[in-house]
Amino acid sequence: MSQSLVRALGLMTRIAEHPATLDELASGSDVHKTTIMRLLHSLESEHFLVRNDAGQFQLGRRLFELSSRALEQRDLRQVARPHLARLNDLTGHTVHLAQLEGAEVVYIDKFESHHPVRMYSRIGLTAALHSAAVAKVILADMPRSRQEHIAAGLDYIKMTENTLTTPEELLAELALVHEQGWAHDKSEHESFVHCIAAPIRDATGRVVGAASFSVPVVLLSYEDLLKLLPVLKQGTQAISTDLGWVATERNTR
Repeated sequence: MSQSLVRALGLMTRIAEHPATLDELASGSDVHKTTIMRLLHSLESEHFLVRNDAGQFQLGRRLFELSSRALEQRDLRQVARPHLARLNDLTGHTVHLAQLEGAEVVYIDKFESHHPVRMYSRIGLTAALHSAAVAKVILADMPRSRQEHIAAGLDYIKMTENTLTTPEELLAELALVHEQGWAHDKSEHESFVHCIAAPIRDATGRVVGAASFSVPVVLLSYEDLLKLLPVLKQGTQAISTDLGWVATERNTR
């Protein structure tokens, strides 16, 4: 890597920490002030840097454009995979990754349970919008008007005695999921399986996917399944961070 490029990157790193003037950047540097000035002017001309009203250099629009494109190019499955593998290793339970594709929530990755008792699911299957925990997490982030439109159009096939069967029940559940920051499938899709799911966010804070633990009831009670929620949320928050999301107190509960 050329010396000029290394110096330019070093300047941007310093400016990213705090806006600074030419004199401040040159102070204590082993590089001559004219060299620093030349680099700053080059970066400014390409809009990587801009000067504020105080005459300080700060990061410019070109850098944000590039970072935004870089984040857009990050594939959810690729980013999530090592974190999901870690969750699977920590708990031994089935881990699913799902995202919205058109009008459907689709499972795009899966790590199998380490236990002999397993469930039927596979990558590419769709999640039932009125019963699957991953679907509830994704729907809960949508505007209320869109939730109402989706809820009104579902068939509400009753798969177990716990399955939600009306738009009103689903909308009430989505409001709760939005407030608490996670969802459950309390044996609503299959009577012998229950799940918990947590959201994955991108740099804008939008929910772009969900990860879940799916566990046969014979292995864990619902109360014990809920004890895994902190581990799951740590994992989904780590994925979100890799996608550019910055945590706040509200969305890390």
